[in-house]
Amino acid sequence: MTQPEDPQAPRRSTDPTDESTDPSRSETHPTDSPAAPTKLIARERRANRRESIRANAAAIRRRTFTAGMWATRAPIWMWPALLLITAIGGALRLFNLGFPHRLIFDETYYVKDAYSVFKYGYERSWPENADDSFNAGDPSVIESTPEYVVHPPLGKWIIGAGIHIFGADDSFGWRFSVAIVGTLTIFLMGFIAWKLFRSAFFACVAAGLLSIDGEHFVHSRTSLLDIVLMAFVLLAFAFIVVDREFVTKKLARYTASNGPPERSRDRRPLPRKDLINFGPRLGVRPWLIAAGISLGLAMGVKWSGLYAVAAFGILVVAWDVHSRHRTGIVHPWLGMLIRDSIPAFIKLVPVALLTYIVTWTGWIRSTDAWDRQWAFDNGGWWSSLPDWLLWLPSLAHYHYTAYSFHVGLDSEHPYMSNPWGWIVQWRPTSFYYESPDQGSMGCTVEHCSSAITSVGNPVIWGLAPIAILVALGAWIIRRDVRAGVILAGLAATWLPWFAYQERTIFTFYTIVMVPFVVLAFTYCLTLLWGRVPTISTHLAPNPRGPLFAGRGTRIPWSLFGRRMAVGLILVAAIMAFSYFWPIYTGEVIPFEAWNNRMWNVTWR
Repeated sequence: MTQPEDPQAPRRSTDPTDESTDPSRSETHPTDSPAAPTKLIARERRANRRESIRANAAAIRRRTFTAGMWATRAPIWMWPALLLITAIGGALRLFNLGFPHRLIFDETYYVKDAYSVFKYGYERSWPENADDSFNAGDPSVIESTPEYVVHPPLGKWIIGAGIHIFGADDSFGWRFSVAIVGTLTIFLMGFIAWKLFRSAFFACVAAGLLSIDGEHFVHSRTSLLDIVLMAFVLLAFAFIVVDREFVTKKLARYTASNGPPERSRDRRPLPRKDLINFGPRLGVRPWLIAAGISLGLAMGVKWSGLYAVAAFGILVVAWDVHSRHRTGIVHPWLGMLIRDSIPAFIKLVPVALLTYIVTWTGWIRSTDAWDRQWAFDNGGWWSSLPDWLLWLPSLAHYHYTAYSFHVGLDSEHPYMSNPWGWIVQWRPTSFYYESPDQGSMGCTVEHCSSAITSVGNPVIWGLAPIAILVALGAWIIRRDVRAGVILAGLAATWLPWFAYQERTIFTFYTIVMVPFVVLAFTYCLTLLWGRVPTISTHLAPNPRGPLFAGRGTRIPWSLFGRRMAVGLILVAAIMAFSYFWPIYTGEVIPFEAWNNRMWNVTWR
């Protein structure tokens, strides 16, 4: 009896010409080769091995991660010391602030606009020779027509507050607001330095160096917008540093609890592996929101605050990835993108943009400010908008014309400079200069000079290029995040200007760089200062060196020499500030004394 045919058994042809049984005639495919599965298996094994190594390394970091320096508390004496340094810096800035009793340099624009903004809500035009009337205390010559200006209004609102308090006839009031803003940044600098270096001594050093920097000092005594811009950028930087402390402590609690399960929106617990791979969500970050508000206020003073938004946004992303990596997250980049990229963006960029629009409230509420009625007078897609919203296209058109003005500004100026020379103060800006003869303005010799020159402290700026190179090396070689953070601040305030080589720009723009130059300088001083060796005496002989009374700690002569060098540098910086005091304050001095302080021919 014939057996039934098995449907699963392969059928083989008995025909010798059948191609399916002839190896020489059969068509081969890459997937039919036994080598292909072998390569796929090998590739999968290598990927699994890499993932295993990455997970093991992350587990080691997770077990050893702590809040580190962020858990250190400041000694009680630091805060009174910072307040004392701030008070001294403020007293120096307020001393004889009303001199000269006339508008100097760009005060001719910003002081008069500040008066107009505070009184009418927007900038009005002034007739020719209006400075003479304003200097005499008579601002009534202001006209009723709007004035076209290219800078946002917030800085002028702040300057106008001092004018409102002391009156338009008081030159002390013209400059009072910026003097207070500059003074407050001294304390803010000490606060940031403490957060970054966790040294009360160097927090005071950083605050003191900022207080005696010539450019910061001169800007704090002159009603320009740039010192206000610097204050808001520095405040945003401070909030970002505090946000990092907040995030680090939160991640430390996460590692301490060995990664508690996190719940998603549907209230179902996430898999533990998912939490380890990507880390926890950082949740509400109030300090990041505060940084966004500060950056919006910076843009409300000058548009160059937008560079800080971009640079600090990148800094937040990089710092988030670094924190997740240190925490022991297996995939820190993916964790940042999945968990926090969108929330962090919303807390920083849209908040900054909304805050910036709010700074235009006076212009929005007005009816006859420049370009305020542009959308009403010109038809377009915006005609479908309700009348109460037509201020938006009008404001957009205003910004378009202002941007066109900025990028096309190329007129010659005797004090224009190139960003390459900014870091060494190659061409500082003269804000004021008079050359009285004998018997005039208290001059007791044949020829005198009275000058206000925005030149930085030569000790700080002379060593600034070295400090930046050291910080760059520490970031690349030692992977010191503090150095990278300081360089990010410098990148935000300096590098964008290299794109405007043909524009008319000035060295006094570097006032926004000053805090980060001081931080880089202070960072290098911390490296030079060094640390006392902690090797036990039974393992190594006592190092030779002087005995510090009260502590009983011997340090090597080399370390003692390094600390003496730090002290000498600080003393030199104080002496340089004292020497240049006359050209910072407009003091009447003999022409030869002024000439002796022009150390570079480009300073004249």
